[in-house]
Amino acid sequence: MTHPLQSLFSWWPSLPWSRRDEHALLKANREYFAAFSQDKPLTEYEFVVFDTELTGLNERRDEVVSIGAVRIREMRIDLQNCFYTCIQPDQYVPKSSTLIHRITPCQTEEAPKLETVLPEFVSFCGQALLVGHNIGLDIGFMNRALKKHLGGTLHNPCLDTMRLAMLYKESQWENYYDRYNLNVSYTLADLSKEYGLPLFDEHNALQDAMQTAYLFLFFVHKLHGGKIKTLRDLFLAGRSWRWI
Repeated sequence: MTHPLQSLFSWWPSLPWSRRDEHALLKANREYFAAFSQDKPLTEYEFVVFDTELTGLNERRDEVVSIGAVRIREMRIDLQNCFYTCIQPDQYVPKSSTLIHRITPCQTEEAPKLETVLPEFVSFCGQALLVGHNIGLDIGFMNRALKKHLGGTLHNPCLDTMRLAMLYKESQWENYYDRYNLNVSYTLADLSKEYGLPLFDEHNALQDAMQTAYLFLFFVHKLHGGKIKTLRDLFLAGRSWRWI
């Protein structure tokens, strides 16, 4: 239950006597990844590729309006194992964001609130590694919401396909000056077109997750001449990536 004074103070959740107990799902998640091994073949891991659509890009002010995710098993996309939902935000969906993701205020009025969806999303992620395009943005919004409503955050390691794209392009540079090419694009759509991947509708959370899944598998097979076999190989191939 929300305390009547909570709405008055943005810093309320940070007070020691107002913190929520960690949800059992997040406690199990934290304990599992505390002893996580990176040395198994990639085919033995599961990956959940996910994406969110938002009311805006301000992590402190804006909210999630849809979540889409797809699972990869044995390095193949499992089309029978997807997750998608619209979310009813606390604020009115601004027209500027509707023009991007085409989710209208009417659609969100009938959707569940984020706090009711979070346990299902945590269960879907399970023990999989998380993959996203510029995943820092999406995981930032999700972990902020998880901390507020479930008292903790996800500890699944995260892989960023934008970082993989930078690494792959660096491996293809033929001379010193290639790094200063200002025409290089790292958007999900442009990368997918460049590498001849199947194309999905942009700015739909599930379709973007599917697009990212194809891009992720492309880079895993292409990086280091296809010699990446374990999760540690992938980690060492891009030590500067963000792992959470």
